Amino acid sequence: MEPLITLVGVTLVLWAAGALGVRRLRPWPVALRGGLAAMFALTGVVHFVGMREELVAMVPPALPAPELLVTVTGVLELAGAAGLLWSRTAPWAAAGLAALLVAMFPANVHLALTGTDLPPHQELLPRTAMQVVFLAAATAVVVDRLRGPTRRVPSPRAHGG
Repeated sequence: MEPLITLVGVTLVLWAAGALGVRRLRPWPVALRGGLAAMFALTGVVHFVGMREELVAMVPPALPAPELLVTVTGVLELAGAAGLLWSRTAPWAAAGLAALLVAMFPANVHLALTGTDLPPHQELLPRTAMQVVFLAAATAVVVDRLRGPTRRVPSPRAHGG
């Protein structure tokens, strides 16, 4: 639940700062990138500190080297978080993080199906819903970049018409 709270909370704070006059934060994709960066920084750090044992246990038994996989995914999440903060690398980082979310989803399913005494937010449906939100946010960053800069169509009055 903490990653979702981080994503939503940081995005809203940055969006509000933009609405209050911080020019660099005015476009919504910038606020969303900041929220995603904070979320992936949080989740990347816990691959090394605090929840490492739980994350290693989440790796499905069919996959080799669970500790190495947790290390690699943690490094990728931290690198992706950093990449989201620079506009030139943000769409690439968001696309990579979206792919990583899809690749790591089996670990969420494995935890939900094999975990005992899971809190409600760890069950399969809530975990899946959170993953969809994270994937949608990362995809929104990519789509925004693919759409290119927003062009305003001048009104006829602007040209004396």
